[in-house]
Amino acid sequence: MSTPTATPAQAYQLISDFARYPELTDAVKEVTVDDSEPDGGVVSTWTVFFRNGLLTWTERDLCDPVARTITFTQLKGDFAVFEGVWRITEADRPDSCRVTFEAAFDLGIPSLADLLDPVADAALRDNIVRILGGLLGEIQVVDDAVAGGREPGGRGRGV
Repeated sequence: MSTPTATPAQAYQLISDFARYPELTDAVKEVTVDDSEPDGGVVSTWTVFFRNGLLTWTERDLCDPVARTITFTQLKGDFAVFEGVWRITEADRPDSCRVTFEAAFDLGIPSLADLLDPVADAALRDNIVRILGGLLGEIQVVDDAVAGGREPGGRGRGV
């Protein structure tokens, strides 16, 4: 996704400010951020509107403002596995940026994975678009790949 409304530094600042998500986007009900860890990591607990319900999880986030990346790993919650990374890079113009979200998830129901994963992929993609729209204003989806799901070998697809 890209946005013509924020520089990479501005977008990174907004995306890494998890506690403000509920006031900036209607896709997130609540985020609680615990104290920062010495390595730049934080522990955050999320409640997100997901399809017709709520998903809740706690994750460890490692924020790197120099590389403008945020790597996350679920510690506990509604997913069996949820991990990934946000990357904010320069775009074609100096006042714009590209935001990439990559994730792998496993809903923990192997017998229904073929049925549920595509639905969850679409819902996750919709939520990320809503979140970025709320945080950054105008956004443009430039890559139709969707995050999530588990591919053979256990890695998620790109976002």
